[in-house]
Amino acid sequence: MRTQSSATAEAPIAVTGRRERVGFGTLQAALGVIAFSLTFPATAWGLEGFGPWSLVAVRSMLAGLIAGGCLLAVGARGGGPGAAGGSSPGRVPARWRVRRVPLPARRHWPGLAVVAIGVVLGFPLLTTLALQTSTTAHAAVVVGLLPLTTAAFSALRVGSRPSRTFWAAASAGAVAVLAFTLRQSGGALTTADLYLFAALVVCAAGYTEGGRLAGVMPGWQVIGWALVLCLPLAVPAAALALAVEPVRLTAHSVAGVLWVAAGSQFLGLVVWYRGMAAIGIPRASQLQLAQPLLTLVWSVLLLGEHLTAAAPLTAAAVLVCIAVTQRARA
Repeated sequence: MRTQSSATAEAPIAVTGRRERVGFGTLQAALGVIAFSLTFPATAWGLEGFGPWSLVAVRSMLAGLIAGGCLLAVGARGGGPGAAGGSSPGRVPARWRVRRVPLPARRHWPGLAVVAIGVVLGFPLLTTLALQTSTTAHAAVVVGLLPLTTAAFSALRVGSRPSRTFWAAASAGAVAVLAFTLRQSGGALTTADLYLFAALVVCAAGYTEGGRLAGVMPGWQVIGWALVLCLPLAVPAAALALAVEPVRLTAHSVAGVLWVAAGSQFLGLVVWYRGMAAIGIPRASQLQLAQPLLTLVWSVLLLGEHLTAAAPLTAAAVLVCIAVTQRARA
């Protein structure tokens, strides 16, 4: 039987552990945002040597192969050759056997399909089509509406009920991003904008479903199985697109494809889903308010694009909104 003093001593430990978990989850979500912020510049690089359909298909295929390799993890059970009680001749030691990650439960496959359609296929395709006629800076600011869209999907799908302060700050950030977008485009929506708005919807659905699944399975397995689920479609699509669209391999195009496949499509989503599982979908989604601002920086440094004076003002407004949403109780 625990004494009152021991129970009291354990309470601060529990609170500290909870804070550490939230802090680590925030860090992981932030790393995901940094990875995503490089997606548009990398896509622009990829389009220098690949057609839009080839780029998306090759990206999904490479990411699926990386994910499939990670799902085939090498186990480390028992001793290796020469250990006591070593294996008999002709048999593979237990240490070197492949331990496959178990298949997800049947009830999780519909959610994984939503992640695959929204995050693996829909968002990359729609944004790549948009970037054929839009600058990365403009596209980044439009996609800055993604946090509010994700929070709305979360409220509908998983029943989260953020506070009024949360919604007010999130809406203010979205208004700032939208105002910046309209200023950049002269107040008129283009075909590229329609592609980007459609990308917001499908990506928010994929983020929400992936964040929910990351609460019942490791985050890297969520995106891993979603990518593997797309392989039967991505492989023949890549072969067909590469045969139809001309390809010109350059340092930029190769680096762009490799980053969107390994960084944006897999590693970024691994830490992103883990972060969402730790701190909640609404709070994690608001960290993405910083993504368009980071992308603006990359667009200047990597692509040489020019920004207007409104960029630092939008940056200050968005950072304030992020601070408020992170403090608001969800």
